[in-house]
Amino acid sequence: MNHQHDRALGALYGLAMGDALGMPTQIMPRRSIVARFGAVTGFEPGPAENPVSAGLPAGSVTDDTDQAVIVGRLLVDGNGHIDPLRLAQELLEWERAMKAKGSYDLLGPSTKAALEAVSRGVPPEEAGRSGSTNGAAMRITPVGVAFPDKPLESFVDHVAAACRVTHDTTLGIASAAAVGAAVSRGVGGGGLEDAIAAGITAAAAGAERGHWVYGAAIAARIEWAVDLIRGLPEERALDRISDLVGTSVASQESVPAAFAVLALADGEPWRACLLAANLGGDCDTIGAIAGAIAGSLSGASALPADALTTLRSVNGLDLEPLATSLLALRAAAAG
Repeated sequence: MNHQHDRALGALYGLAMGDALGMPTQIMPRRSIVARFGAVTGFEPGPAENPVSAGLPAGSVTDDTDQAVIVGRLLVDGNGHIDPLRLAQELLEWERAMKAKGSYDLLGPSTKAALEAVSRGVPPEEAGRSGSTNGAAMRITPVGVAFPDKPLESFVDHVAAACRVTHDTTLGIASAAAVGAAVSRGVGGGGLEDAIAAGITAAAAGAERGHWVYGAAIAARIEWAVDLIRGLPEERALDRISDLVGTSVASQESVPAAFAVLALADGEPWRACLLAANLGGDCDTIGAIAGAIAGSLSGASALPADALTTLRSVNGLDLEPLATSLLALRAAAAG
């Protein structure tokens, strides 16, 4: 396995790892996690008291991984282009399948509203005009694997296309651009500070796209969140992230929180994912984002072998073919 393939695979499995570690503690407040688990130190089953993840086996992934795989598959099928109507159909089919299984882990608020609009006949270019939560950012990793983040405008074009049907807003595109660019920089061989800087730059560019919605600037919030925790002990830093940055589904909270966790873990994938799981709130998404970026920096070879075995066996997950196909798109884009 060459270095770039290792990093691409690390991004995809890092996403799944952060998602699965955060599965049992999602929507829980931080104090309840401490009372219930002490600290999350590995994969846990969904606790009975969690209405979203109750009954899920330890190591189960959620919507973050499932939807990222959908985006990746559509990118490959479309030779680098995502058909917005097909994405809408695939996401609706995914939710129907989840409901049939009795799952409560369904579409997020922005995605659900946009897809309901598409179902009513609203054009895809209009359906996502109010989507500002983190759904696009959580599933953008395959775009970061498939395309180099330079030239920036071209990269943001790809991000915006992936966002269009559900999150065609300044906040939605900016947050997805931040995550995608950081992953892309990692896959391309960059280091931690380089990836964070790439994310901030791309967020600023992404904020120039889509329908304007009010909210704090993603680029400024990422920079502030990373600076906020520098030099702090882990527990105090996690409290700062929880209390000040925020861990909700709002893009301007969860995406900066993921970058702060990434910096706190010094880019180490397993540590970043564990820290995210102990935050609570939308911590499966925060962990998925932090894990994807960290995995792109370190590669799948840096992920714990037993964690990879669990992810593959519990979820029937085989991301190697997707990584290979996405890298073929990257090579074609680079000329």
